[in-house]
Amino acid sequence: MGTCMENFNEEEHIFRSKFKPVQVPDDVTLPEFVLENAELYANKVAFVDGVSEKAMTYSEVVRDTKRLSKALRSLGLRKGNVVIVVLPNVVEYGVIALGIMAAGGVFSGANPASHVSEIKKQVDSADAKLIVTDSTIYDKVKALELPVIVLADEPIEEAMNYKKLLEAADRAGDDSAKEPIHQNDLCAMPFSSGTTGLSKGVMLTHRNVVANLCSTLFGVGQEMIGNVTTLGLIPFFHIYGITGICCATLRNKGKVVVMGRYDLKTFITALIKHEVNFAPIVPPIILGLVKNPIVDEFDLGKLKLQAIMTAAAPLAPEVLNAFKQKFPGVVVQEAYGLTEHSCITLTHAIKDAGVLHKNSVGFILPNLEVKFIDPDTGRSLPRNTPGEICVRSQCVMQGYYKQVDETAHTIDKDGWLHTGDVGYIDDEENIFIVDRIKELIKYKGFQVAPAELEAILLSHPSVEDAAVVPLPDEEAGEIPAASVVVSRGARVTEKEIMDYVASNAAHYKKVRVVHFVETIPKSPSGKIMRRLIKERMVKKMKTNSTPKSNIS
Repeated sequence: MGTCMENFNEEEHIFRSKFKPVQVPDDVTLPEFVLENAELYANKVAFVDGVSEKAMTYSEVVRDTKRLSKALRSLGLRKGNVVIVVLPNVVEYGVIALGIMAAGGVFSGANPASHVSEIKKQVDSADAKLIVTDSTIYDKVKALELPVIVLADEPIEEAMNYKKLLEAADRAGDDSAKEPIHQNDLCAMPFSSGTTGLSKGVMLTHRNVVANLCSTLFGVGQEMIGNVTTLGLIPFFHIYGITGICCATLRNKGKVVVMGRYDLKTFITALIKHEVNFAPIVPPIILGLVKNPIVDEFDLGKLKLQAIMTAAAPLAPEVLNAFKQKFPGVVVQEAYGLTEHSCITLTHAIKDAGVLHKNSVGFILPNLEVKFIDPDTGRSLPRNTPGEICVRSQCVMQGYYKQVDETAHTIDKDGWLHTGDVGYIDDEENIFIVDRIKELIKYKGFQVAPAELEAILLSHPSVEDAAVVPLPDEEAGEIPAASVVVSRGARVTEKEIMDYVASNAAHYKKVRVVHFVETIPKSPSGKIMRRLIKERMVKKMKTNSTPKSNIS
């Protein structure tokens, strides 16, 4: 079936799904949507910790979502207030996110590995009113002058205890004064660096995320409802984790095997012990499964794994081939998603989709429109012609919070979300990503904004100018590398510069290579010429036979 719609304008090439549109329900909130019919699965486990085996059933998820919603309202949380959640993946995470949304609040997940200054930036940028964390992270947030709810067995004097709040909600009266929540109200504000620049709050409504789930899950058959066990290793603060794993699994009444940290032995043990069918992971983990000798210590015949989904970073063809040889019965589904599009945008994740094409990120999902434009002229391009991928649907964010110019740069007047990625669609409806316009570095699937690291580098008293670029790395995909101009007469080493950045940024954002240079090449308009810098750094490293960077 052809999907190119050219009847509006002979110059316009718009591609739509080969599958028929799916209905998006009106006037239902995200918590209501994902927990619909939960009473039919009351005693089924919804979340289980992969190591400790602590678990929550569907009845407990529904109960605690209501209790938390009520407790937050009693604390004064009002519709539209942002709550920052700074937690690793824990069994309670999904309940906390849904409880915030059910109260009318806006859930905003933060990386627990973030530096104190980074959490403060998110708190300030989002105008947050409350923080949820645990006892191990509490010291990072206690000075931010906001009320804090702590998941902890032992009480912390200055903070509110999560369990006690839920118990207090049981004793409180009804919540009849609660403001009505509508589909077009905000429910989440994940932070993304977008196509360029510093991290920004992405405003997502209940309808945005419900629409994404409807499109993504359109191919799930009735036989799969209640029968899929999904690995919950991708961070839940990430849109891929909260929408693609937590919300999607709850909607389908499956089970999430929660993992708070990655360790290859623990990972494989959890896959086998909990009979995981579906594992959304990232390329560095696939590389470990292929190359690490630890894997051979396990009886892989005990695996119940049917499919993995890889997203967040490109998967090298040789790694894909090696995985298929080692795990011949496991389907590899590549996908492509954006925080600004509420999660999954393109995917192969459907039964009977036909042959999966290597290195394609999938087909266009129902209800979505896609076009490929020439970045210089803005004209849409025909099949098999690479251009910037643009998408239009009900999943597109409302904009970046308090960032009018950045929003206008990303979403045009016709509602097209400009992704910053270059790709094309072939004659069989498969879409391929071939390049990135955007400057983000993808380190082990995490987004690292060069502008953020450059700002840290420029705050060093001995640094006059700096530019950060990605260098290819087999394990991490890409690593942040810096070209630095030091002030005349300054005495500073490359290691000291790396240590300085490490002390002011999350672990995954560390600069892992530093080269001192005399100047940073820039265009006449002052834009850093990153491609030229990258080429020079790669050439210099080859000439000097620089040892492989430590990316741990």
